[in-house]
Amino acid sequence: MPEQTSTEQHKSEENVNKADFWFDPVCPFAWITSRWIGEVEQVRGIETEWHVMSLSVLNEGRDLPDNYRAMMDDSWGPVRVIIAAQELHGSRYVKPLYDAMGEQIHHEGNKDRASVIQKALADTGLPADLARFAGSDEYDAQLRASHEAGISLVGQDVGTPVVAVNGTAFFGPVLTRIPRGEEAGKLWDATVTLAGYPHFFELKRSRTESPEFN
Repeated sequence: MPEQTSTEQHKSEENVNKADFWFDPVCPFAWITSRWIGEVEQVRGIETEWHVMSLSVLNEGRDLPDNYRAMMDDSWGPVRVIIAAQELHGSRYVKPLYDAMGEQIHHEGNKDRASVIQKALADTGLPADLARFAGSDEYDAQLRASHEAGISLVGQDVGTPVVAVNGTAFFGPVLTRIPRGEEAGKLWDATVTLAGYPHFFELKRSRTESPEFN
């Protein structure tokens, strides 16, 4: 009988870990971390539940530079449309819509939020008229509840992504490159170890490079 690979051993011998991931589709760091989680799903067999949070909600009432305030004002649309799709068509569309929007925003460099939404709806097979919710507050209560469920676990002085590992939540990890394969798995193992220690709270250094999505 052939020996198991390291990946097979992890999948068969360890308990399946649960991740909850809160994202705003406009955030490049959330995008990289979400792609890492996708790699981890392949090598560690984790289960991930995807949730919306909103940088626009987070930054309400804050004194921001004009260009960042404009970006926050422009970022309501994508999260509102994802929440509307979730409410009207089911939670199974949250991750596909995030993936489709993220491809447009971060890989295609599409800065037109209306175009991002239109193309993402088409890519996921959802009705085009869901785009109308980008400028509507009809589901803002649900959006704020989803946001609060994540941010309440880590505090108001952080951003996106928020990742909960077996119920213990952190801001981050903040990555500038996407770990692949077993490297992604090892980073997950370290995250699980830190999450398993109830008195661990913070590990940080200044960032010296910008994110790349390759």
